[in-house]
Amino acid sequence: MNNLKNQITDALKTAMRAKEMSTLTVIRSLQAAIKQIEIDERVDLDENRVLAIVEKQVKQRKESVKAFAAAGRDDLASKEQAEIEILSQFLPVAMTEEELDSIIAQIISEQEATSMKDMGKVMNSLRPIIAGRADPSVASTKIKAQLNN
Repeated sequence: MNNLKNQITDALKTAMRAKEMSTLTVIRSLQAAIKQIEIDERVDLDENRVLAIVEKQVKQRKESVKAFAAAGRDDLASKEQAEIEILSQFLPVAMTEEELDSIIAQIISEQEATSMKDMGKVMNSLRPIIAGRADPSVASTKIKAQLNN
């Protein structure tokens, strides 16, 4: 069973053998975040929860990149960007714009959504499908555009 936690552990071992300290640090922080939740909640996280943690770590770093770039700290922004690249290897392949548009249109027609009142219903149906493969804020914008047409 080659699940996401095993992939993360394997990547950690590979980074250790190659003595890639920056990669090692990022993967260790990811593992620490996973372990912390497992200990706090006394559960063994499933694939979706681990994926959500990876997404959260990527999102935090994207926000840091914006903040550092705005502050003129390109050195720190590029460091955060490199960490995003390392974490991205654990995310599923990203969805294309066309795939996302198509899925949104399908869900809207299935649920017979006609106005912004239906936005929550559509988003709730869409969220598990796009998990780790598309940015929810982009999906939200696309739903609004389709519902307003």
